[in-house]
Amino acid sequence: MKKEHNDIELVEGALQGDALCEEMLYRRFSVSMFRVCLRYASSRSEAEDMLQEGFMRVFTDLSRYRGEGSLEGWIRRVIVRAALRWLRRRRAFDTDDLEPEVLAVQEAGPAMAETEEDETKLVNRLMQQLPAGYRTVLNLYAVEGYRHEEIAQLLGISEGTSRSQLSKARVLLKKMLEHRRAMVTGQTD
Repeated sequence: MKKEHNDIELVEGALQGDALCEEMLYRRFSVSMFRVCLRYASSRSEAEDMLQEGFMRVFTDLSRYRGEGSLEGWIRRVIVRAALRWLRRRRAFDTDDLEPEVLAVQEAGPAMAETEEDETKLVNRLMQQLPAGYRTVLNLYAVEGYRHEEIAQLLGISEGTSRSQLSKARVLLKKMLEHRRAMVTGQTD
């Protein structure tokens, strides 16, 4: 029977170069971290790239984990920062992208969700369609719990820009949801 390792044992084993511990650590957290990456990416392919780069950083920086707080929380912070670096390197957003002048509501996609889980998936899909700057600030603030001061520092923008992006992201996401609902009920303009 295969022994289940706790987080500390996995970290210690991975730090000693144990490939099995590294694989077990990856398997334990990769699904939840992929979901995190999906929120920052505009496609599954981008999320996969972010996840790969993120876990490379996790294994590189693993010696910095001190056992304070949850390992999953520490990995999540590393993955989020890796996703932000990935976006920055690809110039997926910059200050200009954070302030698009005209945004079109996306075309209607699949039928409206019927369950809470489907609704969550729909919101996640719509969030992926937001401009990168909006999506990033919305995720950092509403999902990850960062304050505007921290977001500004992470993204190299002002606190005012962070607040503006959050507000605009919420407005656009609401419009997109309303548009989807109108398409489903046949009440389009």
